[in-house]
Amino acid sequence: MDSGQDEHGLRSAVVVNPVKVADLDAFRRTVRDALTAAGWPEPMWFETTADDPGRGQTEQAVAAGVDVVFACGGDGTVMACVSGLVGTEVALAVLPQGTGNLLAANLGLSTDLAAGLEVAIERGRRLLDVGAVEEHHFAVMAGMGFDAQMLEATNETTKKRIGWPAYVVGAARHLRDRPMKVLIRLDDQKPLRRRARSVLVANVGRLQGGVRLLTEAEPDDGYLDVAVLSPRTLRHWLALGWAVLRRQDRVPRMEVFRARRVEIVSNRSQPRELDGDLIAPGRTLKAEIRRRALWLCVPRPEQAPDLADDAKAAAERGERLVEETRSE
Repeated sequence: MDSGQDEHGLRSAVVVNPVKVADLDAFRRTVRDALTAAGWPEPMWFETTADDPGRGQTEQAVAAGVDVVFACGGDGTVMACVSGLVGTEVALAVLPQGTGNLLAANLGLSTDLAAGLEVAIERGRRLLDVGAVEEHHFAVMAGMGFDAQMLEATNETTKKRIGWPAYVVGAARHLRDRPMKVLIRLDDQKPLRRRARSVLVANVGRLQGGVRLLTEAEPDDGYLDVAVLSPRTLRHWLALGWAVLRRQDRVPRMEVFRARRVEIVSNRSQPRELDGDLIAPGRTLKAEIRRRALWLCVPRPEQAPDLADDAKAAAERGERLVEETRSE
């Protein structure tokens, strides 16, 4: 959807994780000046806290009548903002500042501040599905098992120093862990029993580092894609990883299903994650699709299923906008 180029600018709010921004004053000036140059009013500003990573601030912004919420931070900040926007007419714009940036990877925007601003200003919009888990929502994927173990084992200092490859270090620590016994219910079908290392419930298909795990996953098709990973040896892991990197149609030790409702029950408590951010561990993960629940600012034109179309051009236009504001 193209929301058009109205004469007036849109009302906006910035929800920022101050820990993720090196120079908060400079960041604030850049955002404010770019939006002012585009004819938008000065945005409202909210900082996240340890007690509230962004949902409450987003709900305050929605109550104040904004049209766009800029989520600035890591995956946890973005996920919290998503939960605050589900079911509203307010659009989410992503200004990624963390390391994983799962939603940004699926947008094709990396950590480009100028591109995130330009995408919002150009008013390209796409109405997406989201997944719901307990009181939380996710736009990318939920997971139980190895993927959450990897996140749990990844050192924050290493993430800041080398970026997403730090997750590889965390993953290596758990490659030889024993599998979990799981019961998987997909909609009203007969339950599946598996010995799995990880079960992922995905709305889109890219992982950390931009690796495309699920090639058929689309964010607005009304379904969740469920990947059951069952490697048992290092050789199995290597074969699985090689097939994913080469984008092969068949990936060894991985089964893929589709459903609107998914329930995963493990024989023991497991770490769990939503959109690359850990939630409380548990034996059960229940997820269901929320159809057409989130407006997302995307590059124009927005033809690609993974939302990445025209992202490079948007980044170039955004850089010009930012440079022009700095020179004035």
